[in-house]
Amino acid sequence: MDELDALRHMRTALAEEEPPDALAARIDWHPDETDGSQARATRSRPLRRRLRLPLAGAVAAALAAGAAAAAVVVSQPGDRAQGRTEPPKEGNVLLVAATNADKAPLGSYWHTRSISGQIFAVGRSAQDFYKVDSRQGNETWTGRDGKGSMFHLDMADVPLTAEDARKWRAAGAPKMARVPDPEGAVGSVFLDMGPRTMTAGPFPVSSGDLAYGLTPAKLARLPTEPKALEDALLNLRGDWHAYSAKRTKEPIRSLRGQERLRALSDVTTALLSTAPAPPKVRGAAFRMLAAQPGVRAGGRTTDPLGRAGTVISLPLKTTVPLGLYTAPKQLGTYTRELIVDPARGALLAVRDLVATPPKGSRPLPPGDDGKPRALAAKNMPDRFSRPGDLASYQAFEVAQWTDQAPPRR
Repeated sequence: MDELDALRHMRTALAEEEPPDALAARIDWHPDETDGSQARATRSRPLRRRLRLPLAGAVAAALAAGAAAAAVVVSQPGDRAQGRTEPPKEGNVLLVAATNADKAPLGSYWHTRSISGQIFAVGRSAQDFYKVDSRQGNETWTGRDGKGSMFHLDMADVPLTAEDARKWRAAGAPKMARVPDPEGAVGSVFLDMGPRTMTAGPFPVSSGDLAYGLTPAKLARLPTEPKALEDALLNLRGDWHAYSAKRTKEPIRSLRGQERLRALSDVTTALLSTAPAPPKVRGAAFRMLAAQPGVRAGGRTTDPLGRAGTVISLPLKTTVPLGLYTAPKQLGTYTRELIVDPARGALLAVRDLVATPPKGSRPLPPGDDGKPRALAAKNMPDRFSRPGDLASYQAFEVAQWTDQAPPRR
């Protein structure tokens, strides 16, 4: 049974004032009693430094790609970043998540710690390569006035799985792993596999830095009924196209089909993670997502931090990894999944999976030296991937209101 489709046409208002335990019992939803996810959610993972060093011909944008990736922290060597999926549980997990999100307390600061990763293949052939998870993170405290502090977390890159770690050690455990420049320049970049740690900051945060122009004042005025919330978000203006020759700002409601759903899901992800949204707006965002056509709940899985959650699949397939800095130049197709913890009313992670591995090539604008460039499949981080493999991710290790002030270090 697909719990989202089964309850799609029900009035979600029935769940708004219903206690979480009663709702779970009514729809026969049961959390995994052995997952221990709530205990793990409060455990901090050591953060380590990651640095990319360009070789001749690589552009500075390649260094920023990992920091700007929004894809889906990630597993230590020996853990599978994508996790194992179990058979689905009965019940509408998004309505359960919405009810629990409604009950979350407010605080003086919205505190988030998120880690983004891009998966690179190190090697020369499909028969001889290993995968590396290239990671960077941010930790932010945002006050109700939109002001706050942000720290950048520069982390070490790690082999993606235990088998990748074995191949990395067999290659001599290099501290710097060389990969093609994903920006298409002639040259390479290095992934830093060293066990060093670096935290930069604090950097000031202001209302203008918040996603999609959603200042705390605007967030506080958003409707808490899902259909009204969707109508309000459809008025947000931005450059919503995955790829276009000319940047054009337009409201989401001018889009159709997958483009509209993609834009709405991007904004919804921000409301459920980094944006300092009030609890009832967050609950409405879960309900709005549940009502979108084709959104499906799958089975239980683990996110890149090893926390248990439920897969929510979005009916999107794109020629670009959603949110990736190099997205307009990619050559494969990708799908997106959310991982939700209904019991906590929390979005744990977003992950982008390979649907069709990159093939062919595409011309790029000339580089700074005026020479022509082209992006080829051999330059893609996921050039040796198979359908279903992880391409990128963003995990939200912390996303909660708190009265604790940001550190001054």
